[in-house]
Amino acid sequence: MPQAATGSAFDEAERAAALIRKRTALRPDIGIVLGTGLGGFADRLANQIAIPYAEIPHFPQPTVEGHAGRLVLGSFADTPLAVMQGRVHAYEGCTPGQVIFPIRVLARLGIKTLVVTNAAGGIRTDLASGQLVLIADHINFTGTHPLTGPNDPRLGERFFDMSDAYSRRLRQLAHRAAAAEGITLPEGVYLGLSGPSFETPAEIRAFRTLGADLVGMSTVHEVIAARHLGLEVLGFSSVTNMAAGVLDEPINHAEVLEIGERVQQTLTRVLAALVPLLADPPDR
Repeated sequence: MPQAATGSAFDEAERAAALIRKRTALRPDIGIVLGTGLGGFADRLANQIAIPYAEIPHFPQPTVEGHAGRLVLGSFADTPLAVMQGRVHAYEGCTPGQVIFPIRVLARLGIKTLVVTNAAGGIRTDLASGQLVLIADHINFTGTHPLTGPNDPRLGERFFDMSDAYSRRLRQLAHRAAAAEGITLPEGVYLGLSGPSFETPAEIRAFRTLGADLVGMSTVHEVIAARHLGLEVLGFSSVTNMAAGVLDEPINHAEVLEIGERVQQTLTRVLAALVPLLADPPDR
């Protein structure tokens, strides 16, 4: 479980970042959060150093299978990266502030771009298990907001825009990278819940009516925090199962892990083609 914080969110994030800076001279430009069963890309980094979350002050530690709980810093295609192998979730007993703490640490390390990934259930019927989907937008159905309470202007403005939460510019680059690998990359709206139970068929019908294409138990709080920090965000969902009621079969976590292992090969290919594109400064 996370260590108890003793100061402001900004100060605690800076303390964690200071320890990481002591371990490596690398200063990442891009942060990547690898979700359930999707940790393989971190192995591709050159000159890497891996720091267990347990060694970073106040950093939350995953308790769920498929989340290694390491921060891997290294380079890929001459681009410095900070890659999180695993994340925590609200259903593990973490507060929203603890869930977003790693994003604030990555921002203190200097990243400007955040790539988030997750395992998700497919609601839209043209999606299939084993498919990689680009997140176009999200619906926060967790019942909580990670920025409730006093605002620290050192982290971001009190009120901020979420109309381009998942950057259109970065999504265009992701489509270019996927096309170069011969991979079809549909887009969809992700609906985030608190978990840990999978959804009922009635809930899935309701979420489809709301416009959701994917459903999961992570990501939305991290993206809100990233936009508060002024980071540009890109998101991928790995469809590891069809949501309840879409197919006449039960859902289990073992299936999610198994299909996640298969999809991570596709994700790794897309990320490998994408990172050099992300490293180029935008035309503005």
